[in-house]
Amino acid sequence: MSKIQRLTAREEEIMEVFWSHGEMFVKDILKIHPEPKPHFNTLSTIVRGLEEKGFLSHHSLGNTYQYYALISAEEYSSGCLKGVVSKYFKNSALSAVSTLVKEEDISVEDLKKLINLVEQQKK
Repeated sequence: MSKIQRLTAREEEIMEVFWSHGEMFVKDILKIHPEPKPHFNTLSTIVRGLEEKGFLSHHSLGNTYQYYALISAEEYSSGCLKGVVSKYFKNSALSAVSTLVKEEDISVEDLKKLINLVEQQKK
C-alpha cells in the first residue's frame, strides 16, 4: 500500500479491534463492541469497506468470512503522519517538529531524546 488512506473515526475504531484481537468474524466484533452496539449489517458494511480500501482481507470458512488486518497499526499511524507532514508542512519534517517546539507540544528535553534516538538508529 503506497499511500495510506485516512480512515473515518468509525473505521479506525474497527481497525483497533483487529489490531488488538487479531482475526475475527463480524459477529465477534459485535460481541465485544461497547454499547450502543451497531446493527450487524452496519458493522458488516464497515468491515467490507475496510476490505475494499485494502486494510482487511478474509478467509472463507463455509458461508462466512473471518477477517484479518493487512496493515499494522504502526504502518497506519506512520502513513497518516507522513500525510500530515506532506499536506501541512510541505514535506518538511523539520517544519513539523519546529511547529511542535514553538507550540510547546514537545519540550527541549524531549527533542534532545529524539535526537539521541535518531543518532542511535543511524549507527
